Amino acid sequence: MFRKMSMAVAATILMAGAAYADPIEGNWKTQSGATAAITGGGPFTITLKSGKHSGKRIGSFNASGGGKYTGKITDPETDKTYSGKASLSGSSLSMSGCVLGGLICKSQKWSKL
Repeated sequence: MFRKMSMAVAATILMAGAAYADPIEGNWKTQSGATAAITGGGPFTITLKSGKHSGKRIGSFNASGGGKYTGKITDPETDKTYSGKASLSGSSLSMSGCVLGGLICKSQKWSKL
């Protein structure tokens, strides 16, 4: 009896954890039209799933609260890594990568698939 109850509690906890996945997790359409998958939870990993650079890991971010994320983002064309920021608003993700302490930045908007 105790074993069955323990198994039921464990299953409930696992299912509840899946229900509370961070909204940044999932598949996103990048500005170039490729699909990027964001997985994990600390840090979140960004991997391209389609397009010219399919399979390439291009980022690592940590949640900083309020739908904001900070970390590193790599330009798949040049393999250069930048200080990155992401901001989630509904089904839109604003991504940016900066150099020189934020003096020079490039931004993109991604949409949730």
